[in-house]
Amino acid sequence: MASSLEGRLKTATELGTSDVAGAVEQLKGLVLEDGSNDTEAVHIKEQAISHLCELYIKQSNAQGLADLLTSLRTFFNAIPKAKTAKLVRSIIDAIAKVPGSTQLQVEVCRAQVEWAKAEKRTFLRQRIELRLASLYMQVKDYPAALALIGTLLSEVKKLDDKLLLVDVYLLESKVNHALRNVPKARASLTAARTAANAIYVPLQLQGGIDCHSGILCAEEKDYKTAYSYFFESFEQLSSLDDPQAAQVLKYMLLAKVMLDQADDVPGIISSKAGLKYTGPEVEALRAVAQAYHDRSLQAFQDVLEAHKSQLVDDVVVHAHLAFLYDTLLQQNLVRLIEPFSRVEISHVAHLIGLPVPTVEAKLSQMILDKKFSGTLDQGAGCLEVFSPSSPDVVYPAALDVLDSLGRVVDTLFARSQKVVA
Repeated sequence: MASSLEGRLKTATELGTSDVAGAVEQLKGLVLEDGSNDTEAVHIKEQAISHLCELYIKQSNAQGLADLLTSLRTFFNAIPKAKTAKLVRSIIDAIAKVPGSTQLQVEVCRAQVEWAKAEKRTFLRQRIELRLASLYMQVKDYPAALALIGTLLSEVKKLDDKLLLVDVYLLESKVNHALRNVPKARASLTAARTAANAIYVPLQLQGGIDCHSGILCAEEKDYKTAYSYFFESFEQLSSLDDPQAAQVLKYMLLAKVMLDQADDVPGIISSKAGLKYTGPEVEALRAVAQAYHDRSLQAFQDVLEAHKSQLVDDVVVHAHLAFLYDTLLQQNLVRLIEPFSRVEISHVAHLIGLPVPTVEAKLSQMILDKKFSGTLDQGAGCLEVFSPSSPDVVYPAALDVLDSLGRVVDTLFARSQKVVA
């Protein structure tokens, strides 16, 4: 029986190079066939399922993978629960490799959770629920994600499954960060680190924790610490050849730019580790570093347009680049108005290459923030810049004298009270 299955698997695999649809039908017939489920037959069927998943991915047939998962339930009842959990998760991972399948993944995970509940497969159900919460975060259904995470946390704490607890806390931190609730995100991350300290954590998960730690440090403008976390995460993920390492390298380079160390970026990219991940992500940050080095707003805007998917669509990077652009705009405006005591706003806008309303609003904000002394004459459309006045030392000295006199009077009053008593 096993040798017959092995021969059919070999035939179907060879057919996959020329006729994908025919190979899919043969493999489905092999996998779904009711027959012997001894150890050898199960192993061959596992290989067939793996090949079938690869062919479905090649066809971009996510629905085929979802149907396969449903039709395999009879087979799952005949094999050990650990093998079932491995196969279910591998098929869900395969669906994730098909572009635009996020909503289908949500539906598949919901269906698998219900099946796992009916079959009383707690271990599998909890891991699928974790995947489902992660998908809810991707589709921006944050309340559903937090509700599912809350239920999971209470269950996992009772079971004392530390590794799963680390995953759940890390996901909770990511959801809270997406909701801009940094204090709660920081608290969840601390809980994840505490749970991780008690067990051995796989390198990939540790890399994820360090990367998220760096993101939260960057939120608090502590870019030096953020760079350290990103560096640790990059080394761990790079050692595993994880594709996520390219994303972390991008965050490392961003931290360098935000630290006003844009000159270090080319050196990091041309290092042995950096060359390994040369691609659109890294090139985007190289261009940002160059624009920042040149202090060119136009070049900065051109980079954002040219690398929109790598910079603007990445929420983490876009938030910091918006702050960087604002800083660059302020520096350029201060440099342009420095030679003038009175200048037309339209002339400043022409020099910097931006619309007049944008420049006027920014100048107004800078005056309020005391970046320079001046006033806007909106009637004439001019900016009046005042020379920085030297600090008046008389008033602070007078306040110090009055403060000293107050203390003397208080002391004399206290002594007189003792004399009277």
